Amino acid sequence: MASEWRTFTLGEICDFRAGSVFKPALKGKASGDFPFVKVSDMNLPANAVRIQVANNWVSCEDVTELKARPLPPGTVIFAKIGEALRQNRLRQLTRDTLIDNNMMGAIPSEDKVDPHYFYYALSQFDFADIAQGTALPYLTVAALSTLTLDVPPISEQRAIAHILGTLDDKIELNRKQNETLEAMARALFKAWFVDFEPVRAKMEGRWQRGQSLPGLPAHLYDLFPDRLVESELGEIPEGWEVKSFADTVEIIGGGTPKTSVAEYWGGDIPWFSVVDAPPAPDVWVLDTEKKITHAGVENSSTRILPVGTTIISARGTVGRLALVGVPMAMNQSCYGLRGKLGHRGFFNYFTTRQLVSTLQHRTHGSVFDTITRDTLAGAQVVAPPLAVVETFERLVAPALDRIREALFESRSLATTRNTLLPKLISGELRVPDVDKFMEAMA
Repeated sequence: MASEWRTFTLGEICDFRAGSVFKPALKGKASGDFPFVKVSDMNLPANAVRIQVANNWVSCEDVTELKARPLPPGTVIFAKIGEALRQNRLRQLTRDTLIDNNMMGAIPSEDKVDPHYFYYALSQFDFADIAQGTALPYLTVAALSTLTLDVPPISEQRAIAHILGTLDDKIELNRKQNETLEAMARALFKAWFVDFEPVRAKMEGRWQRGQSLPGLPAHLYDLFPDRLVESELGEIPEGWEVKSFADTVEIIGGGTPKTSVAEYWGGDIPWFSVVDAPPAPDVWVLDTEKKITHAGVENSSTRILPVGTTIISARGTVGRLALVGVPMAMNQSCYGLRGKLGHRGFFNYFTTRQLVSTLQHRTHGSVFDTITRDTLAGAQVVAPPLAVVETFERLVAPALDRIREALFESRSLATTRNTLLPKLISGELRVPDVDKFMEAMA
């Protein structure tokens, strides 16, 4: 450790403050003067590092009634009680915020520590190690305050925070880009296959041959009919069909290799379960919590799903979706759906997504909600001509392919950050040596 680094207890460089009681009557307010953050808000995709959104907001009057004190920007928040604290999830506040009484805030003393550096440094502690209680673990201010941290001069703190923050900022930029691209693809699907906007535009005379409208270029004019006809699902474009959803897909079951056979586990084949389902804007699943071996595949009912397969969770937490981004297997609580229309699987993915609420309402089971093959067979969908589907997939492919590329990039960035972070915080790697270290990693 360099001589200019100093050792502090956390109690010397920050103030710990517990959260406030959240009254049920305040739940669900979408706007207000202050966000009121609960433990579950840390799971929101936009809050991966910094708290940017919240499910609940309160007014200044609410704050007065609660006798609560908002925590300032720069505060690092985390769970202080229950199993959530074992996950060591930290988030940093970007504005004055209230937090739930199941949480704790660490307010850095900015004369001693840079707030952004403090966030990364605090992430190196395992709070489970100092938690008290067994059935219900909890953290105390006293225990947190005695933890020690070696701290470099403020200029080096800021340099370290800049290096790590740049990586996190790029990951966040990719997330926002993916959100926009997915929304564009979803909007096109809804316009064509739910609202039938091209057909309505022709019927109402808003789209004429040789004319281009937003989202409707002139060369697609002959792709759509100019009439809607009655069907079991209401009005649909003339020439389109209503089919059982099960008739539009190949349904693939999953399986679990025997957990007692070590040779089946820890391989290089991703094995999907519902915990691996990505946030909706990410669309693709590229990695999974557990991996299996080829022997595990060969000796169980699971199968390798090709890229472009839609996975839907079918038991317990039903209706979680993912588009397979790398070949992978899955457990028996899911179905793989290979669309019979289109080559890339994009039309099938958005069709399934549109159908999720219907499937959830038709689940079976006395203990767990369950989607069965009969559930899939009983749901009806509109089946357009193949030419329409292929045109849709061709139009959305650049957006969805870019989302996949960004996810790979973000995964690489996260790996780099996670490699650098402990080395920089401990002083094992100094800021001037980062570039050389990165070259050696490449």
